[in-house]
Amino acid sequence: MPSMDRGTFSSSSRAELIEIGRRLYERALVRREDELITDPRGQPIGWLLDTRMPMLDGELFTEVGVVLADRLRERRAHQIVGYGFGAHPLVCSVLSVDDGDGFKGGLVREERKEHGRRRLVEGPIDADEPVVMVDDIINSGRSASDALTLLRGAGFTVEGLLTLFNFTWSSGQSRVEAEGLWVDSLLDLNLQEGTSSSSDSV
Repeated sequence: MPSMDRGTFSSSSRAELIEIGRRLYERALVRREDELITDPRGQPIGWLLDTRMPMLDGELFTEVGVVLADRLRERRAHQIVGYGFGAHPLVCSVLSVDDGDGFKGGLVREERKEHGRRRLVEGPIDADEPVVMVDDIINSGRSASDALTLLRGAGFTVEGLLTLFNFTWSSGQSRVEAEGLWVDSLLDLNLQEGTSSSSDSV
Protein backbone atom coordinates (compact mmCIF):
# COMPACT_ATOMS: atom_id res chain seq x y z
CA MET A 1 0.00 0.00 0.00
CA PRO A 2 1.39 3.45 -0.81
CA SER A 3 2.41 5.84 1.94
CA MET A 4 1.37 9.48 2.37
CA ASP A 5 4.09 12.12 2.67
CA ARG A 6 3.68 15.02 5.08
CA GLY A 7 4.77 18.61 4.79
CA THR A 8 4.09 22.07 6.25
CA PHE A 9 0.84 23.99 6.08
CA SER A 10 -0.61 27.43 6.62
CA SER A 11 -4.02 27.96 8.24
CA SER A 12 -4.97 24.38 9.14
CA SER A 13 -2.82 22.50 11.61
CA ARG A 14 -0.62 19.67 10.43
CA ALA A 15 -2.50 17.16 12.58
CA GLU A 16 -5.86 18.25 11.14
CA LEU A 17 -4.65 17.92 7.57
CA ILE A 18 -3.09 14.53 8.20
CA GLU A 19 -6.41 13.34 9.60
CA ILE A 20 -8.34 14.69 6.59
CA GLY A 21 -5.84 12.99 4.30
CA ARG A 22 -6.18 9.69 6.09
CA ARG A 23 -9.99 9.75 5.84
CA LEU A 24 -9.88 10.77 2.19
CA TYR A 25 -7.56 7.90 1.37
CA GLU A 26 -9.44 5.28 3.39
CA ARG A 27 -12.82 6.19 1.92
CA ALA A 28 -11.50 6.39 -1.63
CA LEU A 29 -9.55 3.13 -1.54
CA VAL A 30 -11.13 0.22 -3.41
CA ARG A 31 -9.38 -3.18 -3.22
CA ARG A 32 -9.49 -6.12 -5.61
CA GLU A 33 -10.87 -8.40 -2.89
CA ASP A 34 -13.86 -6.07 -2.45
CA GLU A 35 -14.92 -5.90 -6.10
CA LEU A 36 -13.64 -6.41 -9.63
CA ILE A 37 -11.61 -3.38 -10.72
CA THR A 38 -9.72 -2.94 -13.98
CA ASP A 39 -7.26 -0.62 -15.68
CA PRO A 40 -8.15 1.33 -18.87
CA ARG A 41 -7.24 -1.73 -20.95
CA GLY A 42 -9.68 -3.92 -19.02
CA GLN A 43 -6.99 -5.81 -17.08
CA PRO A 44 -7.63 -6.61 -13.37
CA ILE A 45 -5.74 -4.42 -10.88
CA GLY A 46 -5.14 -4.66 -7.15
CA TRP A 47 -6.48 -1.31 -5.98
CA LEU A 48 -7.63 2.12 -7.05
CA LEU A 49 -8.78 5.39 -5.51
CA ASP A 50 -12.35 6.47 -6.23
CA THR A 51 -12.39 9.99 -4.84
CA ARG A 52 -16.04 10.51 -5.76
CA MET A 53 -16.93 8.39 -2.74
CA PRO A 54 -15.46 10.75 -0.09
CA MET A 55 -15.99 13.95 -2.09
CA LEU A 56 -19.71 13.34 -2.53
CA ASP A 57 -20.02 12.85 1.22
CA GLY A 58 -21.19 16.05 2.88
CA GLU A 59 -18.70 16.03 5.75
CA LEU A 60 -15.51 15.59 3.75
CA PHE A 61 -16.82 17.72 0.90
CA THR A 62 -16.87 20.73 3.22
CA GLU A 63 -13.55 19.99 4.94
CA VAL A 64 -11.66 19.45 1.71
CA GLY A 65 -13.20 22.58 0.20
CA VAL A 66 -11.78 24.65 3.06
CA VAL A 67 -8.30 23.17 2.58
CA LEU A 68 -8.32 23.67 -1.19
CA ALA A 69 -9.59 27.22 -0.80
CA ASP A 70 -6.67 27.93 1.55
CA ARG A 71 -4.21 26.64 -1.05
CA LEU A 72 -5.78 28.81 -3.74
CA ARG A 73 -5.63 31.91 -1.54
CA GLU A 74 -1.91 31.31 -1.03
CA ARG A 75 -1.52 31.40 -4.80
CA ARG A 76 -3.82 34.44 -5.14
CA ALA A 77 -5.99 32.34 -7.45
CA HIS A 78 -9.71 33.04 -7.80
CA GLN A 79 -10.78 31.06 -10.86
CA ILE A 80 -10.79 27.26 -10.88
CA VAL A 81 -11.75 24.78 -13.57
CA GLY A 82 -12.29 21.02 -13.47
CA TYR A 83 -12.09 18.41 -16.21
CA GLY A 84 -13.78 15.04 -15.70
CA PHE A 85 -16.08 13.60 -13.05
CA GLY A 86 -13.41 13.43 -10.36
CA ALA A 87 -12.83 17.17 -10.60
CA HIS A 88 -16.45 18.34 -10.48
CA PRO A 89 -16.97 17.85 -6.72
CA LEU A 90 -13.66 19.63 -6.04
CA VAL A 91 -14.74 22.72 -7.94
CA CYS A 92 -18.05 22.77 -6.07
CA SER A 93 -16.38 22.21 -2.68
CA VAL A 94 -14.21 25.31 -3.14
CA LEU A 95 -17.18 27.39 -4.28
CA SER A 96 -19.07 26.32 -1.14
CA VAL A 97 -16.50 28.12 1.03
CA ASP A 98 -18.08 31.51 1.59
CA ASP A 99 -15.40 33.79 3.06
CA GLY A 100 -15.82 36.67 0.66
CA ASP A 101 -13.13 35.32 -1.66
CA GLY A 102 -15.21 35.57 -4.80
CA PHE A 103 -14.09 32.23 -6.23
CA LYS A 104 -15.46 31.43 -9.67
CA GLY A 105 -15.66 27.92 -11.09
CA GLY A 106 -15.85 26.30 -14.48
CA LEU A 107 -16.22 22.79 -15.94
CA VAL A 108 -14.39 21.80 -19.10
CA ARG A 109 -16.16 19.61 -21.66
CA GLU A 110 -14.31 17.05 -23.76
CA GLU A 111 -15.65 18.86 -26.82
CA ARG A 112 -17.74 21.93 -27.48
CA LYS A 113 -21.48 21.43 -26.99
CA GLU A 114 -23.20 21.42 -30.36
CA HIS A 115 -26.38 23.23 -29.29
CA GLY A 116 -27.61 25.72 -26.72
CA ARG A 117 -24.78 28.12 -25.84
CA ARG A 118 -22.27 25.81 -27.59
CA ARG A 119 -19.67 26.22 -24.88
CA LEU A 120 -16.49 24.27 -24.25
CA VAL A 121 -16.05 25.70 -20.73
CA GLU A 122 -19.19 26.01 -18.63
CA GLY A 123 -19.52 28.55 -15.84
CA PRO A 124 -18.89 32.25 -15.17
CA ILE A 125 -15.09 32.22 -15.41
CA ASP A 126 -13.45 35.03 -17.37
CA ALA A 127 -10.92 34.20 -20.11
CA ASP A 128 -9.19 37.53 -19.41
CA GLU A 129 -8.15 36.27 -15.95
CA PRO A 130 -5.85 33.30 -15.21
CA VAL A 131 -7.32 29.98 -14.06
CA VAL A 132 -6.14 27.05 -11.96
CA MET A 133 -7.10 23.50 -12.88
CA VAL A 134 -8.27 21.19 -10.09
CA ASP A 135 -8.35 17.41 -10.29
CA ASP A 136 -8.62 14.49 -7.91
CA ILE A 137 -5.50 12.55 -8.99
CA ILE A 138 -2.39 13.20 -11.01
CA ASN A 139 -0.82 10.01 -12.31
CA SER A 140 0.44 10.03 -15.90
CA GLY A 141 -0.62 13.65 -16.42
CA ARG A 142 -2.49 12.84 -19.63
CA SER A 143 -5.84 14.07 -18.35
CA ALA A 144 -4.30 17.34 -17.15
CA SER A 145 -2.54 17.78 -20.51
CA ASP A 146 -5.82 17.20 -22.36
CA ALA A 147 -7.57 19.79 -20.20
CA LEU A 148 -4.72 22.24 -20.66
CA THR A 149 -4.88 21.89 -24.44
CA LEU A 150 -8.63 22.53 -24.42
CA LEU A 151 -8.36 25.54 -22.13
CA ARG A 152 -5.52 27.14 -24.05
CA GLY A 153 -7.38 26.53 -27.29
CA ALA A 154 -10.35 28.38 -25.80
CA GLY A 155 -8.18 31.38 -24.94
CA PHE A 156 -7.56 30.75 -21.23
CA THR A 157 -4.28 31.24 -19.39
CA VAL A 158 -3.67 28.36 -16.97
CA GLU A 159 -1.32 28.96 -14.04
CA GLY A 160 -1.29 25.66 -12.18
CA LEU A 161 -2.84 22.36 -11.15
CA LEU A 162 -4.20 21.62 -7.67
CA THR A 163 -4.92 17.97 -6.85
CA LEU A 164 -5.89 15.73 -3.96
CA PHE A 165 -3.53 12.84 -4.73
CA ASN A 166 -0.20 12.82 -6.56
CA PHE A 167 1.11 9.38 -7.51
CA THR A 168 4.79 10.25 -7.15
CA TRP A 169 6.00 7.04 -8.81
CA SER A 170 4.57 8.28 -12.11
CA SER A 171 5.63 11.15 -14.37
CA GLY A 172 2.48 13.26 -14.17
CA GLN A 173 3.85 16.13 -12.12
CA SER A 174 6.94 16.62 -14.29
CA ARG A 175 4.78 16.39 -17.41
CA VAL A 176 2.51 19.20 -16.22
CA GLU A 177 5.40 21.32 -14.93
CA ALA A 178 7.07 21.00 -18.35
CA GLU A 179 4.05 22.92 -19.68
CA GLY A 180 4.99 25.84 -17.42
CA LEU A 181 2.44 25.17 -14.64
CA TRP A 182 2.97 24.75 -10.92
CA VAL A 183 1.60 21.59 -9.29
CA ASP A 184 0.29 21.46 -5.72
CA SER A 185 -1.09 18.25 -4.18
CA LEU A 186 -2.80 17.73 -0.87
CA LEU A 187 -1.36 14.21 -0.58
CA ASP A 188 1.74 12.71 -2.20
CA LEU A 189 1.35 8.94 -2.40
CA ASN A 190 4.46 6.76 -2.62
CA LEU A 191 4.46 3.24 -3.96
CA GLN A 192 6.60 1.94 -1.10
CA GLU A 193 6.70 2.77 2.59
CA GLY A 194 9.61 4.92 3.62
CA THR A 195 10.01 6.91 0.40
CA SER A 196 10.17 10.66 0.75
CA SER A 197 9.23 13.81 -1.11
CA SER A 198 9.95 17.49 -0.65
CA SER A 199 6.52 18.71 -1.75
CA ASP A 200 4.06 20.44 0.57
CA SER A 201 1.76 17.52 1.24
CA VAL A 202 0.21 15.32 3.86
